[in-house]
Amino acid sequence: MQPNHLRANTCQHLPQLLLFLAIILASPFAAHAQNNDVTDKYAGGKKLITGLSKILSPNGVQENFEATLGGTKQWVFVRGQDRNNPVILFVHGGPASPMAPVAWTWQRPLEEYFTMVQYDQRASGKSFLANDTTNLGATLHIDRYVDDCIELAEQIRQKYHKKKLVLMGHSWGTIIAMRAALKRPDLFYVYVGTGQNINTVDNERVSFEFGLKEAMRRKDTVAIRELQSIAPYPGNQPITRERIIIARKWPQEYGGLAAYRPVPAYFFNAPLMSPEYDKKDVDAIDQGNIFTLGRVMDEFLAVDFKHVKEFPIPVLMFMGRHDYTTPSEPTDAWLKKVKAPYKKGVWFENSSHLMMMEEPGKFLLTLVQDVRPLALK
Repeated sequence: MQPNHLRANTCQHLPQLLLFLAIILASPFAAHAQNNDVTDKYAGGKKLITGLSKILSPNGVQENFEATLGGTKQWVFVRGQDRNNPVILFVHGGPASPMAPVAWTWQRPLEEYFTMVQYDQRASGKSFLANDTTNLGATLHIDRYVDDCIELAEQIRQKYHKKKLVLMGHSWGTIIAMRAALKRPDLFYVYVGTGQNINTVDNERVSFEFGLKEAMRRKDTVAIRELQSIAPYPGNQPITRERIIIARKWPQEYGGLAAYRPVPAYFFNAPLMSPEYDKKDVDAIDQGNIFTLGRVMDEFLAVDFKHVKEFPIPVLMFMGRHDYTTPSEPTDAWLKKVKAPYKKGVWFENSSHLMMMEEPGKFLLTLVQDVRPLALK
């Protein structure tokens, strides 16, 4: 079955659990976005958030624009209280799951210390709507995403008169951002991996082992039966979408996406109240997911940074103690071995995969205390 046959409005709960799988097979936003009544329900809250989010400081910046990257239009969102602050270029996850319409839930305090740049990657969110998709599918390769990131970094550096940027990736975005840092270290002061993917196959194994162990602890016979049906996983068999669904369903049900809760509804509903997105933009999240995922799956499964023994710039890894979407164990092992000008692992003890929302205070303090000084040298 092709990815576009699994729609969120036919199976709402499962796609919610699979969003940051990075091979997600459908978008959790669709069931909300397709209902006009639900969208209207949030209109009052959206108006309030829009007013509260407006940046009025004299030296501040708040602008959205289309950048041409690799021949495609990609939406960029820039916010900060002071243009003199360091710039963070944030590379979102998914793939094709933009963070811009969720950023209002966590980003505002960071904007006092950094100028935050979000962008909807090719075929993601607003960028999906901005382009003719006739030939777009053929461009969906990790190398192209990496070059887009580098092109944007160069444009942002010139536009805001910055020598270098801070580069931050989340989930799928860590693949793009880490490769961008390795390819063009001259553009970046420091790299911050958040929910880092070091090796996709290792991640699948660790996530599955956690799910089966937890299912047995809970005596969850349904989960045990499903998980054992694909064991050993990944094993030597192909990692098919059917196996992926089972392998990821239960670890995320047990808090592997958001710690201590099965489904983080606060995350999945957030785009409906975003000042940056209207209804058609929210709908486009689902459309971009379906368009993208099958096309990048093979390359995603082949991701492996274990061979990277030296990193050219300072590197910090933000790791959720309960993250079984991109498990932290392989990242911790890699960080201990790699040589870098500066390196640090930061554990978020009460977080899973969404640490910027699960522990926003620690997220802010760590960026201000550990990352900002590296960009002020």
